[in-house]
Amino acid sequence: MTTRLLMIEDDARLAQMVGEYLGQSGFAFSHAGDGQGGLAQLQEAPPDLVILDLMLPDMDGLEVCRRLRSLPGDLSRTPVLMLTAKGDPMDRIIGLELGADDYLPKPFEPRELLARIRAVLRRRTDDPAAPVKSMRFGSLEIDRDARVVSVAGADADLTSYQFDLLVALAERAGRVLSRDQIMEAVRGRELEAFDRSIDVHMGRIRAAIEVDPKNPKRILTVRGVGYVFAKQQD
Repeated sequence: MTTRLLMIEDDARLAQMVGEYLGQSGFAFSHAGDGQGGLAQLQEAPPDLVILDLMLPDMDGLEVCRRLRSLPGDLSRTPVLMLTAKGDPMDRIIGLELGADDYLPKPFEPRELLARIRAVLRRRTDDPAAPVKSMRFGSLEIDRDARVVSVAGADADLTSYQFDLLVALAERAGRVLSRDQIMEAVRGRELEAFDRSIDVHMGRIRAAIEVDPKNPKRILTVRGVGYVFAKQQD
């Protein structure tokens, strides 16, 4: 089945170039020039991934991401790769907090865009060699097949990337992992220097699965090292 990509970008020339390049790599590509049009296309023909520019004529990409994450059902879990201004870490931090799965600063090399797209999509694919399909820690259940996390029977709202981060920690419960080790486990490449994306995502995961995110019992911070997933929980 052909993977469908939707690019929401007001630069028509850039979108055409990206579409031609990704088309040569076997993707089905569509384009919307503004946020409203992109959200409409997304609901009419749901893509497998959205490439979302931060700067759009009718609303910014952060608002588009916010609205996308509030859509019903599986649409809300559509992976988002956000295009941000180069050298502006605040934009990407806010984007990650709103649920973007990854970011890429402009200007970018098409090959890097392709690599990032494939990495995000790969994280959505179940590992056929995984020996444990469902993990339970007290009232927290992680269903690897359905890619759903629930707490006391209620689904937790996590992006694809956040789900994989949680699985990576849960599989290593009781083991302290550095940020570099967490990133390596999830996407197979080292963190960029001073990248806060892991901390942002951990905050989002805690908000979804902890009774009191400010006093977490499941995902604990080990100061100066990283994070540990507690073996003993409620």
